[in-house]
Amino acid sequence: MTSVISYGQVNISVTPDKTDYSSKDIVNLTIVLELNGSEYNQQTPLRLPDLSKFNMVGSGSVSSGYMDPETNTVITQYVTRVALEPKQKGKVKIGSVLVTINNKIYKTEPFDIFVRDVEKKSVASASNDVYLNMEIEDREVYQDQPTIAVLKVYSRNIDNFRRVKNIRLPNQGNINVHAINFNRSEIDPSDYGNMASQVLAMFMIFPNEAGYVEVPSVSASLSSYANKNKILSNKVKLNVKRLPEGSPECFKNAVGNFNVSVFNATKEKVEVKKPLNVTIKVSGEGNLTDMSLPTIAESPDYEVFKPKITTKVVPGLAGIKGEILANYVVIPKKAGPISIKTEQFAFFNPTSKEYVDLGQETLSVNAFSHDQIMEARSTVERVNEYTNSLLETVNTPVLKTTTFKVKEKNKFHWNILLTNIAILLTLFVLYLLFKTWQKKRKLIKETVAVKPLGSVAETEKEIRQRLKTDVNDYFSYLENLKDSEDYQKFFQTVDELDAEVRKEYFQGSSKDFVSFLESYKGVAVAEEYRTLSQKIQIEKFSPVKSSEGMDELLIAIVNLYSKISK
Repeated sequence: MTSVISYGQVNISVTPDKTDYSSKDIVNLTIVLELNGSEYNQQTPLRLPDLSKFNMVGSGSVSSGYMDPETNTVITQYVTRVALEPKQKGKVKIGSVLVTINNKIYKTEPFDIFVRDVEKKSVASASNDVYLNMEIEDREVYQDQPTIAVLKVYSRNIDNFRRVKNIRLPNQGNINVHAINFNRSEIDPSDYGNMASQVLAMFMIFPNEAGYVEVPSVSASLSSYANKNKILSNKVKLNVKRLPEGSPECFKNAVGNFNVSVFNATKEKVEVKKPLNVTIKVSGEGNLTDMSLPTIAESPDYEVFKPKITTKVVPGLAGIKGEILANYVVIPKKAGPISIKTEQFAFFNPTSKEYVDLGQETLSVNAFSHDQIMEARSTVERVNEYTNSLLETVNTPVLKTTTFKVKEKNKFHWNILLTNIAILLTLFVLYLLFKTWQKKRKLIKETVAVKPLGSVAETEKEIRQRLKTDVNDYFSYLENLKDSEDYQKFFQTVDELDAEVRKEYFQGSSKDFVSFLESYKGVAVAEEYRTLSQKIQIEKFSPVKSSEGMDELLIAIVNLYSKISK
């Protein structure tokens, strides 16, 4: 009886808004804690269960209290709402919510919800058969940490893939997008239901603010002979975590793993009031192209001008990888030793989840005055400098010199005469050969004119006999490729064989060739050709190819093309 009374005086419950969700829906949980009586003391806040399978979208709570006039009992009610975004699909278990009241732990009963998969499409084309899908596996990252996005196209008709062009990556102020590649993958014939798919592009997304960031759609154009449509991919929401507290004062927005070095690009002596090339090199992997680079610190010993930035980067596994060179022009103001220092630089390493302070980098140079450099030069260097200065500053008259040579007597060049005679003889021989060829051509034309033309059917048969393909050579070659398991070359050769046979019957496309076979070879042969074409495509894109399947495919190819080429 005591437990029943106690249960009636402390009530805690968790209620979802529904039990069946799609992967894009938000799961709303309502947690209600009700205390009947003023003697109950809530010692701990509500302890939520393990929600690692969700992204926390938001939460809020409200409390209220009133006096029950019938029982003269104070009733206090706490209502908490939690909004969650599912990370995975299928059956997901939500555990118990715990709270400690008067040294006793109360909990709710766990329950299950079901998250359905949504169709991988957003905006369809006019034919409702081409869809774009942006896939991001890692949706929980730190601020300025990259995540990889893969863009796929889905369609029931493989021919639609080549019509998707002009891919435009998302552009938004709170994200930085860098393309990895636009290389199209092999077509997967059954990636999603009865639809084939192909990877169109891969790119990196760097969110530059914390919170829930929505990546906008990727757009592309779907061109056809009639019109040009625009298709969009789905939008993806990222859970961007704030960087941990305790960052160094010099930390700005560098996330990754980096090194900093400073060096003098020239090997000449440093002279006061003369430009000096100083390079700051930042290398590593992360948000290399988007972060704030360390600069040269100001000093009364020198003057610094804006740098010229040179990048040598490529996409890496954990961000942009490579090096960035900042080439500064520094002018020393005094003679003697000078320390050129960079600003302090720190970065956050997401792998170790800690900040790394690299401090300052220093370049020590010794500046000389103009007199000191002149004294250190050799006599030859001084003479050269004086000469160059004279030629640059003083206008000297142009001196004209004449070279006296003894003229030789004119001689007769026999080599030139013989060369000209040889050229004339060659032209004469070519003329005789041309006249002989012209006479033979005229004789052939007269012979052809006497020959009867015959009917159109006979002429077509004669041309077909000339264009007839020797399929037996292809069969032997295909047998060798199958035995050596060179399947890529095997299917290329099958395509060449099909093109040659269609060319023999003056048919350009496979669709026209099927209609031709129905008219001249029968419906059975046309259906056998259509079935074999589908079987060839399935075997071509199959990830695992068995020797028995390839044997059956080769036998079918030999039987069908032997019938067609008769």
